[in-house]
Amino acid sequence: MGQTQNQSLDSESLRQLARQIKDWGVELGFQALAITDTDLTQAELHLNKWLTASYHGEMNWMTSHGKKRTHPTQLIPGTLRVISARMDYLPDCSEAWSILNDPDQAYVSRYALGRDYHKLMRKRLQQLAELICAQIGPFGHRVFVDSAPVMEKALAEKAGLGWIGKHTNLIQRDCGSWFFLGEVYVELPLPCEEPSPVNHCGTCTSCIDACPTRAIVAPYQLDARRCISYLTIELSGPIPVELRPLIGNRIYGCDDCQLVCPWNRFAQITHEADFNPRHHLDNIGLLEVFAWDGNEFLRKTEGSAIRRIGHERWQRNIAVALGNAVTSREIVQALRTQLSHASPLVREHIEWALARHDYEG
Repeated sequence: MGQTQNQSLDSESLRQLARQIKDWGVELGFQALAITDTDLTQAELHLNKWLTASYHGEMNWMTSHGKKRTHPTQLIPGTLRVISARMDYLPDCSEAWSILNDPDQAYVSRYALGRDYHKLMRKRLQQLAELICAQIGPFGHRVFVDSAPVMEKALAEKAGLGWIGKHTNLIQRDCGSWFFLGEVYVELPLPCEEPSPVNHCGTCTSCIDACPTRAIVAPYQLDARRCISYLTIELSGPIPVELRPLIGNRIYGCDDCQLVCPWNRFAQITHEADFNPRHHLDNIGLLEVFAWDGNEFLRKTEGSAIRRIGHERWQRNIAVALGNAVTSREIVQALRTQLSHASPLVREHIEWALARHDYEG
């Protein structure tokens, strides 16, 4: 982080700057910005319990940074405040439930239908930092978009951008939960927001009841090892056999807990063209995506968050979905065709799928 040269800003100047930062954020395409301090004591307690229960599964990066995740000043020395930014991503696309209810269709989590959000948001946040710099001169800062050990949801909740719901996603009562978060760590002693003391989940258990794999083991407690998003994106090896039938046709991520959340009736369609579906991934058949070879996968996932899982895991996930589809000659033939040149990981899942259709590999 660079050296701050503006320690002499008085309280009124800092208040005016905070208001200006929010205005600039809206101009840059964010739906809301808020500012908080770096005290994450309560979030640290919750995180430690979660890690102790091994709910993080193979996500070893959750434990590999010491206390930098819950102590922003250890990650970036000199940090005084965190600017938390929200950007809505819900695309205007085919109705999600109609895809989920059609076992021949491939369901891709809504956030991954368009271009990868990381670069877009990071660029906008850097532009915000440059506007601040133009206003007050050089100041210490670092921009993050899911790119470092940052507790983005806890920081956003503390800043007043919403509350963490029972499904562990952040919810805002005026727009639901279909949004991305990004942060700017700054050395400026900006005035902080007052977080809302009210959690508006109430007695609702819709997300818990809807989870296909019962990954929400208790309110505000997610066992990632059972979560379809973890299984289809983060898990590198075989998907546990007992969970495969519960995945249905979800080949990349899962949105069920958000789809049933009552607060998402207030969600707004994104204005960002980059978040709109590409290559018809919002309405595409399992057989079509299963037929993509490695080169086609790379071509059609260029600039997409999906590319990070690689073609092998993509095939693994689709094989499971095809095992859950209604038996047909086309499905069995596609599975048998891919079996001849599949990797050991994919082969295992294809053989499982064929067995589901009473065929042997």
